[in-house]
Amino acid sequence: MKYIVSFLFMVSSILANDYYAKLEPINTYNVKASVSGKVIFVNEKIKSNISRNNIIIKIDNKINKIELAQTRIKRSNLKKILKIQKDILNSFNKVSSKSKLDKDAQKITILNTQSTISDLNIRIATLEDTIKNKILKEKNAYISDIIIKKGDYVNPGTPLYTAQDLSKGKLEIFVSFDDIDKIKDKEIYVNDIKTSLEINNIYKTADTKHISAYKVEIFVDDVITFSKLVKITFK
Repeated sequence: MKYIVSFLFMVSSILANDYYAKLEPINTYNVKASVSGKVIFVNEKIKSNISRNNIIIKIDNKINKIELAQTRIKRSNLKKILKIQKDILNSFNKVSSKSKLDKDAQKITILNTQSTISDLNIRIATLEDTIKNKILKEKNAYISDIIIKKGDYVNPGTPLYTAQDLSKGKLEIFVSFDDIDKIKDKEIYVNDIKTSLEINNIYKTADTKHISAYKVEIFVDDVITFSKLVKITFK
């Protein structure tokens, strides 16, 4: 019975060129953790509200910050050591008593130090990225759900929250291959009222859920109420 109701509402009557769809936000993002750590802050007040550069979730980054500071110090010290090593090599080049073996050994020492500094550069960039990814913000999005709670431990891929872009609405309908050409150049009526809406996207492959049907998207500006069911007619 559920399958029949869903089919009637989402695909609707093809013969009448009437389709039913829910007016949803143009984009919905299911945000997942990209790093591991303990959740130390969850902004429960932002749930069911629009975030305007608000912090949604914080994951503990204390150890990462300490490691970053120490790694930067180590890199700074190695850069000083590298300068001294290069000065020594220059001195070797000016002294005839120094053998080629001595000079080559010093060159190897310099190359090893440079390699270590390169490794530290990568480590610093990784730590900076990890720290940034442990503070999750949304610049301008509606936070429809927060899944995680303070005190939880997350791993990469753990669902955190759902955010939606309310700048536009989107209507999705599913049209049979035979009817695609019939609706392309028709005017769109919503709840029997003529609109200036246009088809924005017609997918070129059949939908995985609605077999033998192609998804059609219609974008809607200035939406006041989302998630309401509307009738779409092509005339």
